[in-house]
This record gives sequence, C-alpha cells and structure tokens, in this order.
Amino acid sequence: MEGDRLESPVAIKGIERELICPACKELFTHPLILPCQHNVCHKCVKEILFAFEDSLADGGSESSNQSSPRIKISSSSMDRIDRISRSGFGVYTGRKRNSLTPRSSLFPCPGCQRDIDLGERGINGLFRNLTLETIVERYRQAARAAIAIMCDFCKPPPQESTKSCMDCSASYCNECFKIHHPWGTVKAQHEYVGPTTNFRPKILMCPEHEMERVNMYCEICRRPVCHLCKLGGCHANHRVTTISTAYKTLKEKLSKDIEYLISKESQVKARITQLDLLLKETECNSERAKEEASQSFEKLSHVLEEKKSAALRAIEASKNLRLEKLQMQAEEYQGLLENNGLVGYAQEVLKETDPSCFVQTAKQLHVRIQKATESLKSFKPAAETTFEDFVVDIAKQEEILGDLSFHPSGLEIPEINEEQSKMYNKALISWECPGKTDSADIYVLEYHKLDREEESTTWQEIEVCSKSKVISDLDDNSSYAFRVRGYKGSISSPWSREVILRTPPAPVFSFLFDDKCGYNSEHLLLNPGRTSVESRAGFPLLLGSERMQVGCYTTLDYIIGDTGIAKGQHFWAFHVEAYSYLVKVGVVSSNKIQKLFHNTHDVTSPRYEQDSGHDSGSEDAFFDSSQPFTLVTLGMKKFFIPTTPAAPKDPASRILPLPSCLGICLDCDKGKLGFYDAGSMKCLYECEVDCSGIMYPAFALMGGAAVHLEEAVTAKYGEYHDDI
Repeated sequence: MEGDRLESPVAIKGIERELICPACKELFTHPLILPCQHNVCHKCVKEILFAFEDSLADGGSESSNQSSPRIKISSSSMDRIDRISRSGFGVYTGRKRNSLTPRSSLFPCPGCQRDIDLGERGINGLFRNLTLETIVERYRQAARAAIAIMCDFCKPPPQESTKSCMDCSASYCNECFKIHHPWGTVKAQHEYVGPTTNFRPKILMCPEHEMERVNMYCEICRRPVCHLCKLGGCHANHRVTTISTAYKTLKEKLSKDIEYLISKESQVKARITQLDLLLKETECNSERAKEEASQSFEKLSHVLEEKKSAALRAIEASKNLRLEKLQMQAEEYQGLLENNGLVGYAQEVLKETDPSCFVQTAKQLHVRIQKATESLKSFKPAAETTFEDFVVDIAKQEEILGDLSFHPSGLEIPEINEEQSKMYNKALISWECPGKTDSADIYVLEYHKLDREEESTTWQEIEVCSKSKVISDLDDNSSYAFRVRGYKGSISSPWSREVILRTPPAPVFSFLFDDKCGYNSEHLLLNPGRTSVESRAGFPLLLGSERMQVGCYTTLDYIIGDTGIAKGQHFWAFHVEAYSYLVKVGVVSSNKIQKLFHNTHDVTSPRYEQDSGHDSGSEDAFFDSSQPFTLVTLGMKKFFIPTTPAAPKDPASRILPLPSCLGICLDCDKGKLGFYDAGSMKCLYECEVDCSGIMYPAFALMGGAAVHLEEAVTAKYGEYHDDI
C-alpha cells in the first residue's frame, strides 16, 4: 500500500472524470455497481430513492426535491422520477418517514438516464465496487500527500499513524499498534498496510447469501455469484465459470485493448488537434453569424429590435450546444491517451490482484474500451461548425416581420408513413417530410400503449438522427400510438398526426420452408434463403395430362415449415402474390405429415385410369372428410372462409378480400387456430385444431402461385443507438 502511495501521483494523473459520481459530481464514496454496470455512491443511491418516494408522497413538490444539499439531481432525472411517480410503479406504499432504507425497486440511473430495476432486495442486492474504491482512495492520497492520517487510539493530541490494520479497520502509531496487537496473540496475525482510510473487506461476499463467498462468475448476468446462487438461486440455469477463469479471460482482453489504444496514441492526438481547430472555427463562425444578424436587424430599425435579441439568443444557444458537444468529444478522446481518462482508469484497474474484485469491474470497462476502439475507426465531429442556417432573410415585406425567424415558415411537420411502417417481431416506424427543404437535424419519436385503465398518458421518448426507428420490447396483442416531431437547433416542428399500430396477438414464430420433408422440386421452386416458394408447371404435368379425363383436377403441391411448435402461442405472417390461382395455408400435426404427402391426388392416381373401377364422386367425398390438417383456401385475391355449421349460409358472405399480408396465430394450449389481416391485426377466421402432436406451418399451391414469408424487423431498418 505504501508503494501505491508513492506511485499514485503518476498513475492517477488525468483520470478524474472516471472517479466522479454522476449524481453528486464528487469523488465516489463507497460506490455501488448498478445492474446497468454504472457506479453511484451508496449515499447518493439512497438519497435519489428517498427523493423519488418523497416526490410521490408530496405530489412532486419542490421542497421534496431539495431535501439533500449534497446531491445534485438533474432536471432530466427529476423528469424521469416524476414520470415513474405518475405511472405508479416502483414504490411500496406505506413507508415510514423515518425509515433508513428506501423501498423503491426502480432507480433512475444518473449515468445512462434509464430506469433500472433493483430487484426485490433493492440496495441490499448491489455489490460494492471495491476496485474503484481503492483507486479513488489512491487518488485522494495523491491529492492530500501533505495531510497525514492520524492514529485512532492516541490520547489527545493524536500522533501520526504509521500503519493501518485491515482486520481492525483502524490506523495506529507504532506505540498503539504494539499495545493493541501484542505479540503471541491472534491480533498479531492481522494484516497491516501503510496508513490509509480505505478499509475494504478481505473477501467479497455474496449480497444474496451474506455468509457465502463469491467463487463463480455468471456469464449471463455478468456478475460474481456464490455456489448457492448457482444451485437454487436466480442463476440456477445460467452459464457460469470460475472466478479465476473469468479473471484471466477479462484481464487478457482488457490488456490487449489497452495496448491497442496506447499504440494509437498518435491518432488520438491528431483527433484532439482536429477538435481544437473545430472549436476555434466554431467560435469564429458564430461571431461572424452574430455580426451578420446584427447588421440585418439594424436595417429594420425599431420594428425588429425584439426579433434581433431573439435571434442572437438562438445563435448563442446553438453555439453553446455545439461547443459543448465538441468539447465533450475532445474530452472523450483526451481520455484515450495513456495515463489519462478511460485508459488511465483501465490501467489502474489492471493493478487489481483480487480476482473477485477485478471481474466485477472489468466487464463493463472492457465494453467501454471496445466502444472507444470502434470510435477511432470512424471519426465524425459531434457538431457542425458552420452557421449557414442562421442567415436572416430581410427581403420579405414589413407586414410579415412579426413572424420573421431564421426559417421563413419554420420546420415542416413530419408525417409517419403507414405503408413503410409495420408491426411484427418489432415495430418499424418510418416518417418523411412533405417538402425537400428545411429538414430537421434530429427527430423525437414518442409512443405509448393504449390502455383504457390508465387515467393519464405517459409518452416514451426516443431521439433519432434518421427518418426511421426500430422499437422492441412491445407487449403482444396491444395497440400503440406513435407521433414524431423535428428539431433544428432550438426550433421544433409541431407533432405529427398520431398513428395507431397493433402488435401481433402472440410472439412471432420464425421458420423457413422445409426443402426435404415432402418437398416436390419438380413442381415447387424455393429461393436460396428458403423464404419464398413458387409453384411451376413442368414437363411431368404436361406428360401426365395425356391420361387426364374430363372432371379430373391437377395436383396440390404441399410444403411445410422446417420448425415445429409443441406448446404456447405463436404468430407468423406471409404474403401471397396477387396472381396466385390457388393457395391453401394452415397447420399440420407431426403424426399426420406422412398422410398429408401421400393423400394428394396427382395425374398418376388410379382414378385417372378409365378402367380402374374407382368412383370419382365417392373419392371426392372421402378426401373432403378425411383431411389430416387444418387449411383455409386463398386465391384470385380472395380469402375463403371454410364451410362450417357456424359459417354464413350465403356463399358470397364467406368470401373476403385477400389482405396484402396474412397472419396465422396458433394457440397450442387452447387448441385454437386464427387467421389474421397482418396489417391491422384483425382476426378474419378462427377454428379449433387438434394439437396432440408437434404442429408445423403448412402451405399448398396449385397452378401459378407464390408465397413469401414476412421478413423479421431487424436493426438494418435504421435503428439508432446512442450508447456512448
């Protein structure tokens, strides 16, 4: 420890940003690791949760938010606290005001600006970041090298301590240490180090099982666990490894990434130099823009005085915003230099020798190092340096001066494109602006679930840099409202018209067409990805037509999915080409698949032999009554509801227009099969089905027809991540 104190002034240099609590903006004190892998002081966590509960109890009054002079809760954090309060989640009611432990299960993390679920144990289930605590202590000692640590047991005046006992968590001078640790006693075997105020436990214990030492690392939850957690706790079915293995693996990965960043130091310095030039250029251009704006407004005399000050404020706000972004980007790259910021902090973490303490810190740090490595490969300034959008138009007539702004008519209202937007395994929301000019720099997409039971509406907000966004984790069988608005600097457009989309009635089931089981390659054509199938009339059909007689019909070619369903609810969707003559869709049971493929009538059937002795009419009746599967008929742009006792008597009322995208929902638990318009998620027809075996999606085609499986929504549609 004393050696650490001597080298701290060099080792700790330039990593202050990594040691500051995001809540109180001070050096960490007993930091806790949140489930999102961010660190927050233990006291700050409690104060934020108390402020959250007080805001609920006191109606969000200002006095409740200012209960602690130490913590600095940002306005965005308080907005999230108010939002959670209004939603009614995360708090156990009936807390006594003098309680020492907050009862909230949701915590608004000041690091990632998200609401984190702390679980049933709340604060008690969080690990102390002992490695970070040690680094902070080394930094404190480096900053106060001239301030001595005094003995805790001397009579006044106390003497300067010479060593600290890690078992007693106290500091001693030489005389007091001899008195309290006499030779030949158990205390004489205590571990002592140089003077310090950081007394961390010698063994990292499990917060779930307080008497058990952590000896494994959960690769799913990315946290140390004990053997009881693995045997019967929440990590029972998770993949785990030993602490020593995780320690070695993470340390090797972190060391390699740090070496790579250090080898790119010249590139980092070049980026910093470039950002310095951009900062100066932004300053210069902002001043030029303000001068031009001043000259324009001076020509318009007293009528434009109020507009002049407003324009200058807008330019100043834009400049500050850009400078802040560029400065933050410069500081991020500064942190990539050796012994600075993130790299310096990582180098300090590598000094940790305790495997348990190291792995609880290294995983999240390794992710940040990887992101920093990726940012070096594609550099892009965080803000534009030009202020061309702030040129004032003075050519308009005097009667429109009251509406004068940097943009003559403001930003256009974006419109959500319902044809390009869709709901499937995720939601894809796309929008566009009617005009080509005055496009926004950034868009804000808001959405909320339509729930009749909720009295107030809570919109969830996402910032997007493109004109589309993929949203996941939506509830099944629910309707959501979406709206979007554009921002350009400090100017925003009005909200777009709200669009309501409905999620599928069950989780989306993914499969491909099976090219092995019963697949007739002579009549059916699969694309390479096995997501589309097309029926084609080949030479075998023409050759077989020589034996066709009047009244005979051609074959139905069947194909099934390559994945089966044993239980639960599942939904899948597909498109049927408009030119398709006849298509049947539905499900087939595994114990009836052989009957499905061997029961079809083709041109080589005995019924086509003139002297076979078969009665065609009786055979048709047998075929209709012995279907080993559940299918509905589509074709000629129509959807045909099957003939059942409950079906309408009028044939015309059983024919519906064929939706552009059709969906099927199978509920194995209830034995129900539903057919849906996948665009509106409206049920067209539902029937009972025998789910005694494994169920497979089934399709049948005849004549010219084609079926295309619906493509899953993925990040390639333009999903935007703002992780860094």
